Amino acid sequence: MGHAVAVCGMPGSGKGEFAKIISDNGIPVRSMGDMVRAEVAARGLDGSPTVFGEVAADLRRKFGDDILAKRLADEVSNLMLNHSIVLIDGMRGTAEYEMFSARWGSDFTSIAIIANQDVRFQRTQKRGRPEDGDRQQFQIREDREAGWGLNSLIEQADYSVTNESTLMELVEATNGWLSEFRKNIS
Repeated sequence: MGHAVAVCGMPGSGKGEFAKIISDNGIPVRSMGDMVRAEVAARGLDGSPTVFGEVAADLRRKFGDDILAKRLADEVSNLMLNHSIVLIDGMRGTAEYEMFSARWGSDFTSIAIIANQDVRFQRTQKRGRPEDGDRQQFQIREDREAGWGLNSLIEQADYSVTNESTLMELVEATNGWLSEFRKNIS
C-alpha cells in the first residue's frame, strides 16, 4: 500500500505549484480545490471571488466539515494500491485531517507550504483564478479558511516548506523534501 500526503497552506502559499512539482515526479495528485470548482460548475454558478468560498462553506454546513475528504478518500485509496505516494492538494480543515488520519493511519502525512501574507496576496493577484479577488476578498477567504482550522494544520504539519522566493527555489526545496521523504517511507 502507498502513502497519502496532504498539502496545506494559506491562499497563495504555493500549494498548487508544490503539487505540480510533485506531479512532475510521476506522483498522482488529487485536488480538493478542483472538487469545489467542479461543484460550482455543477451548480451553474458564475466564477466570482465569493462563490467558491460560499459553495465550500455550504457543502461543509450540509454534509459535515469532512465532506470533501470523504468524497476524495476512496479515489486516493485506489491510487495508493499502485503508487508509493499520492498527493492530496489543498487540505484546509482539521476535520479533513482527522478523516485522512483515521483512514490511513501511519500511511498518512501532512506538509505545509508557508509564505507571508503580502507575498501570498501578490501571488493571488498574478495567477488570475476566479476565486481570487481584491485585498478584502483575500482577507475574507483567509479568515474563512482559518476558521476551518487551517492555521492549526499548518502549525502541526509533519513537514513544512517555506515558499517566499522564486519558483526555482520552490522546485529545489520540493525535490529535496521528496527525495528525503521517499527514503523515510521505503
